[in-house]
Amino acid sequence: MPRTFQSLCFLASTSPEALAAREELIALYGQAPQEEADVMVALGGDGFMLQMLHNTMNSGKRVYGMNRGSVGFLMNDYRVGNLAERIDSAVENAFHPLEMRTVNADGTTSVALAINEVSLFRQSYQAAKLRVEIDGHVRLEELICDGLMVTTPAGSTAYNLSAHGPILPLEAPLLAITPVSAFRPRRWRGALLPNKVTVDITVLEPEKRPVNAVADNTEVKSVLSVRIAQTQDTTARILSDPDRSWSDRILAEQFSD
Repeated sequence: MPRTFQSLCFLASTSPEALAAREELIALYGQAPQEEADVMVALGGDGFMLQMLHNTMNSGKRVYGMNRGSVGFLMNDYRVGNLAERIDSAVENAFHPLEMRTVNADGTTSVALAINEVSLFRQSYQAAKLRVEIDGHVRLEELICDGLMVTTPAGSTAYNLSAHGPILPLEAPLLAITPVSAFRPRRWRGALLPNKVTVDITVLEPEKRPVNAVADNTEVKSVLSVRIAQTQDTTARILSDPDRSWSDRILAEQFSD
């Protein structure tokens, strides 16, 4: 079977385990410059994988991760041998991130992308008050909570799951909107949305109850409003071993203890 790639570039997080693995793999397989490689091999944990996916969006490059971190949900198992064969047989997932557009209290605006989720969090000791609109229709006139997130299937097993949100199969054309410690409406536990919708969140009483917004690891302080929609012109590409595909990992998570 011919190779599905021409060259590899090994990149590592700052952990000693990841850096040592990078040196070992370069000695075995060589090292192409980042701009020339068509597959990036990420060595680290899930945070480093997210960073790599952000860095390679719309580049045509695929990212194959091996776990040299802690959780490693997005990563393949670390093994030194037969790497070319593993990459050749890997399953590719291409997906569109969320775009977060904010209007901020200081008069500025900002734009950031999220592979996992866009989150809003209270900034002070007082709960946030939020109004939620879906495609221009007000669905929650006033949500009092510690926070609120809009999550992709890729991110549904991350912070969303910790907040008791639903796990979404990777192929599902859905987004999850999940509250964090909702106080009013007390019984509201979130909703599933088509991934074509636009979510507008307005911060009520922003001076008294300031709110920050976060797209993956990009934080914007003191936002007045946030618009969230899935992009159609931006793509990230990840590779996973066929015996432990990303879809299988998400499915297995629904049956774990």
